[in-house]
Amino acid sequence: MSRYPMPELKDLPEDMRQRILEVQEKSGFVPNVFLALARRPAEWRAFFAYHDALMLKETGSLTKGEREMIVTATSAANNCLYCVVAHGAILRIYEKKPLVADQVAVNYRKADITPRQRAMLDFAMKVCLRSHEIEEADFEALHPHGFDDEDIWDIAAITAFFGLSNRMASFSNMMPNPEFYLLGRVPREKKKE
Repeated sequence: MSRYPMPELKDLPEDMRQRILEVQEKSGFVPNVFLALARRPAEWRAFFAYHDALMLKETGSLTKGEREMIVTATSAANNCLYCVVAHGAILRIYEKKPLVADQVAVNYRKADITPRQRAMLDFAMKVCLRSHEIEEADFEALHPHGFDDEDIWDIAAITAFFGLSNRMASFSNMMPNPEFYLLGRVPREKKKE
């Protein structure tokens, strides 16, 4: 599952164990990223603090689905199996579209997304692959779609952060949990009362 041994949940510091148990309660499983990165607690805390600041942010015009769209498209460009599968699952759930993650990962230009989302991904992909070429015209192309400069910062920051995440997942051979593959593709069974 990973090139590096993952610690046991019981051996982690209390704050980390509590966070992981909360994720497990919500999703029904522990995503491998939580244990794979837990071998270095200070880095784990910094990673998830920045993740949360970007992905759980309640200001700006980016939806949760659009944030996951950025992660899925740029992770595909970076050939990161873990992030494409995991964030593709979250994207399918947020957008309530079972096909969108595959479309965005393979070729977002052909995906069933809005012109706003296409412009957002055009910019994210340029940040991902050619950030040294970003110029004022790239900002100007986003403004008519309702993105202000703070939203544009968010698009770039999400792209950059997940560039780090993609590389950590790839070099360490972090594999996606099997549960991710079906999330958002088939309806969840409702709990019986």
